[in-house]
Amino acid sequence: MAAEKFGELVKVMARLRAPGGCPWDQKQSFASIKSYLLEETYEVMDAIDEGDWKGLEEELGDLLLQPVFFAEMAAEKGLFDIAGSLDAINQKLIRRHPHVFADALAETPEDVKQRWDEIKKQEKVAQGVAESGSVLDAVPRNLPALVEAEKIGKKAAASGFDWPDVDGALEKLKEEAGELVEARQQENQAHTEHEVGDLLFAVVNVARYLDVDPEQALRKASSRFRKRFRHVEEAVKAERGVMGETPLERLEDFWQDAKRHEL
Repeated sequence: MAAEKFGELVKVMARLRAPGGCPWDQKQSFASIKSYLLEETYEVMDAIDEGDWKGLEEELGDLLLQPVFFAEMAAEKGLFDIAGSLDAINQKLIRRHPHVFADALAETPEDVKQRWDEIKKQEKVAQGVAESGSVLDAVPRNLPALVEAEKIGKKAAASGFDWPDVDGALEKLKEEAGELVEARQQENQAHTEHEVGDLLFAVVNVARYLDVDPEQALRKASSRFRKRFRHVEEAVKAERGVMGETPLERLEDFWQDAKRHEL
């Protein structure tokens, strides 16, 4: 059933791009639709965060459309098609899970991760990809900043460059906060930006130690802020006040009320 529906999606996309199809879809290119891939990814994440499973069902469909769209444009240029992409991921999953599809052993998630990384290295050697000068070269530079920082921290830690426990990471966080205070006192904007970056990187390292996804943690914090701020706005309106004219102390009262109600 799923395979049939997926095949139908491929056909629908091909029809939209074909002569007599949709002018908007026909006009698109790899560059013009790549932003939609990120947008749809975040909408899937929002649905998961909200526990909106019906919404997630729909958003996953929107997300699936993106690779089908890319593959259709690639097929038109004779580069590859969606069948090639599906075959590539199927073969990769089988190759990187020899403990499932062959006779290798991996009893823990850590065993699986180690074997995955080893197989990945072997694949690069087989493809003639030269060993990079730094283990950090394997981390793409075009990732979202929080994600890049997290991956860099993990790579460095795997090489032994890390604190023995989370206390070291927390001390580093305090150190960077102190350096930021000093930078502000110097009134040097470039130095301040430098120290803000170091502080954020230190926070990501603490999150890594605590097994917290910093991207998700920040997204959830932003979501809480939205809800609490809306509560503040509604409370001000209920008192016939205006946000910009209401004393900060009163706004703080409303904010604390929102927190007490776990908004």
